[in-house]
Parts: sequence; structure tokens; C-alpha cells
Amino acid sequence: MAKALSEILAEEVRAALTAVVGEAARGADPLIRPSDHADFQANGVLPLAKAVKGNPRELATRVAAALPTSGVIAAVEVAGPGFLNLTLADSALAAQTAERLGDARLGVAPTGVGQTTVIDYSQPNIAKEMHVGHLRSTVIGDALVRLLEFDGRTVVRQNHLGDWGTQFGMLIQFLVEHPGDRLSGAEHSGEVAISWLTDLYRDARAKFDGDPEFADRARKRVVTLQGGDAESLAAWEEMVAESKRYFEDVYARLDVRLVDADAVGESFYNPFLAEVAADLEERGVAVWSNGALCVFFDGVLGPDGEPVPLIVRKSDGGFGYAATDLAAIRYRVDTLKADQILYVVDSRQALHFRMVFETARRAGYLPDGVEAVHVQFGSVLGKDGKPFKTRAGQTVRLIELLDSAVDHAVATVAEKNPDLDAEQARAEARVVGIGAVKYADLSTSRTKDYIFDLDRMVSLNGNTSVYLQYAHARIHSILRKLPAGTVARVHPGTALEPAERRLALHLDEFGATLAAVAAEFEPHRLATYLYTLAQTFSDFYENCPVVKAPSDEVRENRAALVRLTADTLKLGLELLGISAPDQL
Repeated sequence: MAKALSEILAEEVRAALTAVVGEAARGADPLIRPSDHADFQANGVLPLAKAVKGNPRELATRVAAALPTSGVIAAVEVAGPGFLNLTLADSALAAQTAERLGDARLGVAPTGVGQTTVIDYSQPNIAKEMHVGHLRSTVIGDALVRLLEFDGRTVVRQNHLGDWGTQFGMLIQFLVEHPGDRLSGAEHSGEVAISWLTDLYRDARAKFDGDPEFADRARKRVVTLQGGDAESLAAWEEMVAESKRYFEDVYARLDVRLVDADAVGESFYNPFLAEVAADLEERGVAVWSNGALCVFFDGVLGPDGEPVPLIVRKSDGGFGYAATDLAAIRYRVDTLKADQILYVVDSRQALHFRMVFETARRAGYLPDGVEAVHVQFGSVLGKDGKPFKTRAGQTVRLIELLDSAVDHAVATVAEKNPDLDAEQARAEARVVGIGAVKYADLSTSRTKDYIFDLDRMVSLNGNTSVYLQYAHARIHSILRKLPAGTVARVHPGTALEPAERRLALHLDEFGATLAAVAAEFEPHRLATYLYTLAQTFSDFYENCPVVKAPSDEVRENRAALVRLTADTLKLGLELLGISAPDQL
């Protein structure tokens, strides 16, 4: 696997610092940064000079003299109070391109081998339609799964379904009393399934609200369900199965990796809740307050100044989300052997997860070696800057949103390829439209809100997936136009033009970008990298002819950069869960 040139430079500067200063420099960060005055600048001399009480510019001069200039570094210059401007050798850039070219991983080493990450995301509710509120969790979670798997980690997907609770008494009782309303055993789509479930919920709610006797029977049905009654469980299982059929249709349309085997609902943890509550009480982590079993925290106070507890067991004897989440943590650590647990849940749940994690630490459910992270995200807003709703003020259905994205993309596809027939245009529009929705989400810092604007999302201009998909397809078109017999390969002795150098340098930072994304769970960094790559390639192509290059050697050199750019765009988009066809 290829080390990034910035990493190689850091090693060489650190070695030179150590040679000049000695032990005081061991472990020092050379602070290698891109520079407008050279390829990179090393800023680490200043803090080291302060630590050893030396003159920074004098120290920088001695370090510059200790740096080798016959390998990676072509030239070094002392600037300002003690900065080192570093220019790389063309041969070093060429070697990096050659090492990454043709490798399935583009020279990026997996760094997470041996680690297990459990990631909890999507989290729809049984018997309810997925809406725009599920979009971010599903899309961000899927991208993180892909990125962490690429990093070499064992990733366990957990779709924490809302499949338990008092509302199921109402639904089951209605279904038991109206057996003719059940779906037939014939094959049907997820759309048919959710239509049935929506009607069932509407009718059951109307009955519950208007018939006190039915409401009483529904409440009793909850007890029979929790007690394992066969009739109740059969009706519940039917609703779960039909909901999963619908969820899988949505996930297939979104092209995410969640499958039925990843679904672990709240009901799975139900048998463990009483045990968790008793264990927390026995350990002294939870105490009784006003009839409820609670955990209290320093500094967590309500508007009235009173402590706000995490309620493990309610005063009526029931269990809330906290008990389920604590049981899930214990299961994920003890059974799934997680080294890291990620919860891709919106920012409004920040206090809840803070309290759950602290409780789990106190109880020993989260050992010191296991990391738990709330990967929080902001809201999807409409063009008016308010939470995204339909014109009637209703929550936007996810299927409806995706269909609208595809409809909008038809016009974009037709603009680029007016000769496509309707079926081909629709097929390409699906790739473009779904990619546009996912990229708009992933290209935004996940902690921020973003505005859902389909016109902007499917635009061929600006930081959109459409721009990147068509850039990737155009690059493949360039490769197809190369003269017969042209091979994309590197000639190390060929001098590089400035635009070639800029492209090679940016390609070299792909691995470092992925490492930063995996460390901070921030897919938008990869999106930004890919957009800059496409722009850098455009500058290269404008200034460095490829098909009409001045010589075969230069053409092959440039073809290598073209090929590596295409491969990097494709892999980068795929890691975000977005298709990158060779032709569009």
C-alpha cells in the first residue's frame, strides 16, 4: 500500500528534526500542510524551537540542511520566522501515481483490521411509513458502513426497529376483530404492504378514539402480547413481516445495504429489561424516585433547576427507551464483541445518549476499551428554512421524495442525452436522481441542517453528484478516444506541467481523506475531496492535452492520470453509496 507523500514528508522532516535537536524532537509533529508557495509547508519547527528555547529561523536552516533532496524532496526553502517550504520531485509524484494505478484499493491500506464496529441506523417504526426524517440516518449510516468496511473493520449493521409498545395493542385488537382486513398470502409489493398498514393504523386509531370498550380491549391486548399469547403474537408477526417487506423495497430503491438480517427490533431486548433494571439498582447506579427507577447526573437540570433523570423503569412498571438502549449496549459489547458502537440518530437525542452512555459506563456495560459515539445529524429543511413538509403541512413520505427526485432528474438526463428513448432516460434518471438525494445529504456537514432543493440537487453545475457522475463518464469518454495501442502508464523521467502536478498531488491525498472520514465519521469530507478532484481534473484537461499530447510518452503519462482520476471518482462515490456509471 502506498503512503501519502505528506506522510512521507512528515517522516523525513521528523528525522531531520531529531538529527538536529536530538531526543527533544522525537514524536514532534512536523505539521505538514499544503502551501501556496511550494507543494507543502512544514510548520513544526516553531513550536519545537520554543520548547528547546532556540531561534526558530536558525533551527529551520539547520533542519533544511539535514533534509535529503535526492529522493522525495526536490527543494527546500526557509521562509518567514521558521517555516520550511517543500517542493516534491516529479519522480516522486510519478512513483505515487504508478503505485496507485490499477490497484483495486488505489494504494489505500486498511487500518481497522481486527476492530469490530456496531452501527445502529435507519430505525423505522413497524406499521408506519418511512418519511423524510429517516433519510439522513439511513444515508449517513450506509455511507459509514461502506467507509468503515473499506478501512478493514468488521462492521455489524443494526436496524433498531420500533416494533414494541402500547400502540400494538390497538393494532392487534383491530386485526383480530376484523380478520377480513388481512392481506392475502399472494405475492405483493412493499407499496401494497405499507398501504395496508397505513389503512390498518388509521382504522384502528379511529376505533380506539371513538369506542371506549374497544380501547379497553386494546389495552388488555398489550398485556396478552407481552405474555406471549399465540393469537396476539401471530398478528404482531404479520405486521412486522409486512413492514419489513416495505422497508426492503425502500432500501433497494435507495441502494443501501440494509437487509432483513440486520433488523433487530426493540422486542428483541424486551426479555432483558427487568434484569437490566434490577442490575442497575443492585449496583447503586439507579435509585427509586417518585415511584420510578432513575439515574441522576451532575449538571443535568431542567428549566426549574431540578435534576433531570434517565428513567429506566416508569412508575407504572413499564420500561422506556433508556432500558432498551442499555440492554442493547450490553448485548452489543458482550455478544457482538463491539470495540465501537455508533448511533446515527438526530441531534435532538444528544442528551438522551449522553445519559445512556454515562449510565452504561457506571454499570460496567461499556468498558474502557469500547467507544460509544452518538453520530448526530441536523434536520432536512424546506426552501423556506423550516422543517421539510408537504404543502398540506404533513411529513413528506420517503418514497414520494425519491420519486420526485427521479422525475426531476429526467430533465437533466434529457438535456445531456436528448436522443435517449423514454425507458433509457428513466433508467439513467433513477441513477442520477437517487444519487442526487444521497449526495446532497452527504456533502453537508452532518451536524448542520440542509435545505432540500431538488432543482439544485440535480443540477449539472456546482457541488452535486450529477456533476461528479457526468465528470466520471466524460473521463471515460476521453479514455475511449485515445489512439489505439495507448497504454495508461507512468514514465518517471517525464517532466510534469503545473496542472499535472496539482492533479497528482490531489490524487495522492485520497487515502488521507478516507482516514479522516473514518476517524471523525464525516462523509462530507470525502464529498468535498471528490468535488475538488473533478475541478482539478478540469484544469488539468484544459491545460494538458491528452489525446493530442506532444509525444507518446507524455500521452501515456497523462492517460495514467486520467485513468487514476476516473478510478478515484468511482471508488469515492461508491463509498458514499452513489453509482458512477462509465457512460451516462
